[in-house]
Amino acid sequence: MILLGVGLSIVVVLVIGLVVSKKVDGDSGRYLVAGRTLGVPLVTAGLMAQAVDSNATLGNTDLAYGFGFWAGATLPIGLALCLLLTGLFFARRMNAARLLTLPDWYARRYGRRIELIASVAMIGAYVLLLAGNLVAGGFLFEHFLGIDYTLGVLLIVAVVMTYTVAGGMFSDSYTAAAQMIITIIGTAALFTWVALTHGITVPEGMGAFDLGQLTDPAQGAPVNWATLIALGVGDIVAIDFMQRIFSAKSPSVARRACFLGAAGTLLIGIPFSYVALSAVDIVGPDAGSAVLFTLLEDHAPAWLAMLVLAAIVAASCSTANGAILGTGAVAARNIAGIRETDAGKLPELKIFGAGKDPLLRASRIAMFPIVGLAVLVAVRVPQTGILLTLAFDLMLAGLVVPFALGLWWKRGGAASAAAAIAVGFTVRLVLFALTPTVYGAPNDLLYFENDAITASFDGWPTFIAFLAGTAAYVTVALMRPAKAYRAPVRTPAVVLEPAAAKA
Repeated sequence: MILLGVGLSIVVVLVIGLVVSKKVDGDSGRYLVAGRTLGVPLVTAGLMAQAVDSNATLGNTDLAYGFGFWAGATLPIGLALCLLLTGLFFARRMNAARLLTLPDWYARRYGRRIELIASVAMIGAYVLLLAGNLVAGGFLFEHFLGIDYTLGVLLIVAVVMTYTVAGGMFSDSYTAAAQMIITIIGTAALFTWVALTHGITVPEGMGAFDLGQLTDPAQGAPVNWATLIALGVGDIVAIDFMQRIFSAKSPSVARRACFLGAAGTLLIGIPFSYVALSAVDIVGPDAGSAVLFTLLEDHAPAWLAMLVLAAIVAASCSTANGAILGTGAVAARNIAGIRETDAGKLPELKIFGAGKDPLLRASRIAMFPIVGLAVLVAVRVPQTGILLTLAFDLMLAGLVVPFALGLWWKRGGAASAAAAIAVGFTVRLVLFALTPTVYGAPNDLLYFENDAITASFDGWPTFIAFLAGTAAYVTVALMRPAKAYRAPVRTPAVVLEPAAAKA
């Protein structure tokens, strides 16, 4: 029954993605940003789909079950905070800029060199993010369906790649709407079943009002705050979030969708935290990791397990979809330098009606090596928490400051941006390698044994790296007189052809 339910949800999403792929009409503008025609419902669904991934469901429940409400809830709260901040300060301006990718903005503000550096950094971070979601899906298939872990990872990749390569942002948006419907129904059913059959219970000292989790280092306060800041601020420069903002049909639509997406993310994420707290009484305090799997397998009726697992698979697929589309576009446009007018640079790609648009072809081609690298990471490093944490921390450390200060402060040029990226990334990677734990999990990815830094330092590297990157940007900016800085480069906006303006 579980196999039937999960399989049916995958088939539904796949069919929707392929049907709407016809809207691309061989045009890169329609492929990458849906011709900038999306209304509030589809943009909101897309933003929610990128926020509600395996980290906000499986990671949330494991952390809340083991360490308390704030350990798990900071994941959806952080993602909701990101959408709130984006709606307040960035969505309108970024949509009005008429960009195709986020690195396009770095190119306008800082020039080609920073565009390249930011693009490589974003792709590297998103390979880790994509790998983390593939890991979660692989474990799910292995645990419940008896499918080999590697085969499960490849199955998710095959499904997501099929409709992503075909329909781009159109497929992403419409499948996200279906995936969010599945996820909302699954979340509501799980929470209601726990409340009616076992009751919502909160173990002593682990609830939302037990604020020691946010004030006491012994209760994980630095880690909880680091999670909140890494997601709430670091994810502002998420290429998948921004791709959806670019796809909105107006700045006001982009802004409203951010606010609604923030509310929807909390609506889905917070119930998972309370389910995890209640699971302490239902399954006992020693269930270990993947407590949600244990709850579904040993205590829940088959229909509920089927529904919730279908929701988790949908969430993982939606995040993978956005990551693949965004990284493919960045690799083709901002690294390879392919533009929609560069006819003749690439041979025609005789699949999915690619036509003669070179950027469309290049974006599709670029997805394959990026996904191959993510699969390799997922197979070699089968972990979710460390991969996802490192991805968000790197973006916070090196990319947020040039983006935010560059948008709102005239001072600071390419040298300032390069300093922030270099210092922030270096400090974060060095501290990552020297800290024995990462957000409470053993650091068995890249750890150099030492006596100087202990597990009590966990969480602080997030803040230190961010502050180091900020200091580097501001210092370099202030070293030159204000008159030395010109206004941001105003390259022509990407104007869609008449064919791309169709809904």
